[in-house]
Amino acid sequence: PADTRDAVQARARSAPAPVTDVAKLCVCDLLVAQCDVNCCCDPDCSADDFSLFTTCSVPVVTGDSHLCSQKAAVYSLDVEANPPERIFNLIDQVNPSIFCIHATNYKQALYLKSPEIPTPENFDRLLDEYGGATFSAEPDSWNLDTDAQSPPDANETYRYEYGVPVQTEDAFLRLPSPVVSSWCSDENPAGFLVNQATKCIRSVSVEKCDSIQALSMLFYINSSILAVPKSSQMVNITVQSVVVQSLNGMRTLLSSSDVLRLPMALGELCLNAVVGVNYHITYTDKGEIIEAAAAFVLGAISKEALSIEQSFEISFTQENAQPVPLSGNPGYVVGLPVRAGFRPQGYPFPAEFLSSKHSQLTILQSTSTQDCLAAQGARAPVLFGYNMISGCELRITAAMKCQTLAQTLLDVLKGQSFPEYVASFGNSQAQDVLDWVPITQLHISEQIISNTLQSSCQIPVSLGIEVKWTKYGSLVNPQARIVNVTATITSTTLKQLPSGREKIIPVTSSVVFTDISSPAEPGYKAWPSINIKLPFDFFYPFV
Repeated sequence: PADTRDAVQARARSAPAPVTDVAKLCVCDLLVAQCDVNCCCDPDCSADDFSLFTTCSVPVVTGDSHLCSQKAAVYSLDVEANPPERIFNLIDQVNPSIFCIHATNYKQALYLKSPEIPTPENFDRLLDEYGGATFSAEPDSWNLDTDAQSPPDANETYRYEYGVPVQTEDAFLRLPSPVVSSWCSDENPAGFLVNQATKCIRSVSVEKCDSIQALSMLFYINSSILAVPKSSQMVNITVQSVVVQSLNGMRTLLSSSDVLRLPMALGELCLNAVVGVNYHITYTDKGEIIEAAAAFVLGAISKEALSIEQSFEISFTQENAQPVPLSGNPGYVVGLPVRAGFRPQGYPFPAEFLSSKHSQLTILQSTSTQDCLAAQGARAPVLFGYNMISGCELRITAAMKCQTLAQTLLDVLKGQSFPEYVASFGNSQAQDVLDWVPITQLHISEQIISNTLQSSCQIPVSLGIEVKWTKYGSLVNPQARIVNVTATITSTTLKQLPSGREKIIPVTSSVVFTDISSPAEPGYKAWPSINIKLPFDFFYPFV
């Protein structure tokens, strides 16, 4: 009826000013600093862009549809113009429904307010206020003075997240790195939980080395780290160790790290110049940094040197957690150590040795003397994908006891504690039982004929490790996974030597990696294959 329309229009004329500027709203603006095709409200689009549009994907933009009256932005294209151009109109839109919002006068509802956190001091009050079956907020108790209210993020708890730059009191923790060329740039921020290792070239001058900030220890420790972003709690960077490097590369660890050594020019040399920094950050499970340390390598620079190479590294360790080096994520990376461990009695999962040396699969390391008895304890890590062989020579005399000799050789071949399990992936965790492959140990004996008729002695002479692995996961990015490990000890029976006689026996260790996911070679029996071509989108949306 006419009187109803007049009432609606009168009500619309008395409505308060809108809170939202619909002319600035654009729901189809998805690209940052770029024009979205057919998005007529995109502020990044120019007149040339609009002339190429075929339609407006969002012709009308409004605010809250429950309001009784509001502004509406209407977009269209004038295709008859040459070139075509966009038309923008701002109109008044009236909601004909009698159930509409006349005024949004509850200012607190315009943003999400953080709830009050219960504490021992306010618990009783909150229980009385909200503990019943129902509770209400009377309009008289609403505080419309928004200026006196705390901002929405007043009670927000900040914490570091992965990749966020580690903040300091003046900017952020810098980890110099090469950017365009190999020269050092000091504007590279260190990201939280991002382990980095960089090397770059720094221009130096012996005469001015004491004035070059990047050569001084103070440059890397004088700014305190913020425990959490936007906080006033500071964490000082302490000096963990100082190593002095001579001109010929020899390094000496200083007994005290409390002494601050600054660069100084002495004749034709620049001493105490920083050539390496290793940051170590300790954090909590709440994303708070609680400790920061730096290990320095200080070197000497000769007058002839116009530049030096500096190395920087940063690592993160969670509080009360033992750092475990990984060899891939998830699959093994060629050239990284094969991770191994053992299962102590009473433990439900394989536990790694605390020493990083013993948390890897190792073999005998060859020495320059090639003496097996002198090589005892020298171990080399087994690197994934690298076939390796090493050995030594054993000089046997008649005075050697058989059992002692056999046990010594076994320790030389297997080490003091040979692991029982190998991690199937480079990032396998100790608690994941199915991610650990047991090592199958075999023993083979072979006979050596001797002309003597004395009693015989059986000694181990070789250790052969075969690691079978396969490509796991996507064909586009396969991951290396170890599926079987076999360690074979080969022993030989040696007749006891007569008095005064000696014999030299070679002792060897070897590692062979076999890719069992490779196609079978001609002549070998293999599983039948199906030669078909799948549609290009067969695995969509998975890779």
